[in-house]
Amino acid sequence: MAITLSDVSKSFGSKTVLSGVSLTLPERGILRICGPSGRGKTTLLRIIAGLLEADSGIVMGTEGTRFSFVFQEDRLLGWYSALRNVALVSDEGRAAQLLDAVGLAESADKLPSQLSGGMRRRVAIARALAYDGDILLLDEPFSGIDEAARRELIAPLITQYAGNKPVILVTHDQTDADILGIDAEYHLQ
Repeated sequence: MAITLSDVSKSFGSKTVLSGVSLTLPERGILRICGPSGRGKTTLLRIIAGLLEADSGIVMGTEGTRFSFVFQEDRLLGWYSALRNVALVSDEGRAAQLLDAVGLAESADKLPSQLSGGMRRRVAIARALAYDGDILLLDEPFSGIDEAARRELIAPLITQYAGNKPVILVTHDQTDADILGIDAEYHLQ
């Protein structure tokens, strides 16, 4: 069953960030959610994932859905190595394979504090892919990752994932959308 949002709204105090959002997520492919800052893109992802409740409206089709989520923050455990952070959601063999795929095989034993910001983002992406959820949610996932790494390492992994499952991408960067070859866009006003 497809995930459908019908007339979803959300406010924080007196500030309305989402109003009357209706959307059906694709069964596969990459959907880009875009709009000006402060328009509720991150809030929408969190509502889809069930991390935040809408004030009104209906979200259907999420029962039993497993979400892989790359948040705006890395959310890595500082006392675990890069490999261990990815292996939290998968076996070590798969974790090592994904770290290699994102260009971090030689950094697998390093702690997050020993990695650059872009390297930490790649660990977070590898972990989300290792979890292999039913839907991949990406919230500004490429900040700090140079364009060559985005294009050569990350994009092929996400595109492969999107061949079988939906990927929901929030990004302000048109280059990211171009690199991934998005299939559809939803604009928040």
